[in-house]
This record gives sequence, C-alpha cells and structure tokens, in this order.
Amino acid sequence: MEREELTGAALLAACAALANPHRLRILGALADGRQYVSLLARQLEMSRPLLHMHLQKLQAAGLVRGSLELSEDGKAVKYFEAVPFALEITPQIVKASLPTLPPSTEKREGTSP
Repeated sequence: MEREELTGAALLAACAALANPHRLRILGALADGRQYVSLLARQLEMSRPLLHMHLQKLQAAGLVRGSLELSEDGKAVKYFEAVPFALEITPQIVKASLPTLPPSTEKREGTSP
C-alpha cells in the first residue's frame, strides 16, 4: 500500500482491517513470513472459518495476500503472507482522500428523507 494509492476507500479499508485485535494478531504472526492456514489457526487458537473471515478482510484491504499451492501428497494448501506496508495518516492525508471517499449511506441528523 503506497501513499499515492491511499484513496478514501483504501484508507477506510485499512483502518477497518486494523481496528480488530484478531487481525492485528494475524498480521503479527505473518510478520516473520508466510504460513499456511491450518498452522496459523492452531498458533492463534482460532477456528479456521473465523481465521478465513479475518484473512479475507485483511486481503481486501491489501495488507495480506494468499496463494494456493499443492503439497507433496497432492493436497491443496493455502498460504498467506503479510504485504509490506507503511500507513501514515495525517490530517492532510485525510483531507486529500476526501474526494475519493465512497458516498455515505447514513442519513445526517436534522435532515428530511
């Protein structure tokens, strides 16, 4: 995730993905290198379905990437690795991203429908 790519949507996705302790633990576990899902689930003491849900959120935000590989015994094994990133958020960066924010779906207080 490069600074030039930090659109409003990318900023929201990164912040949402990082605002969860499970996802921070996953990123921490992947900081030393890629791991396959079953081992990662055991290491983090997390069910595989829950882990997959969090990995999808991280992947959608561009913070991790996955690859499917065949093991020696012919089984498909899904590996994930952290994508190198540096996220700097300043008021100026937020301001620059405003034109690219997705439209708000919330109604403002005091406005009629």
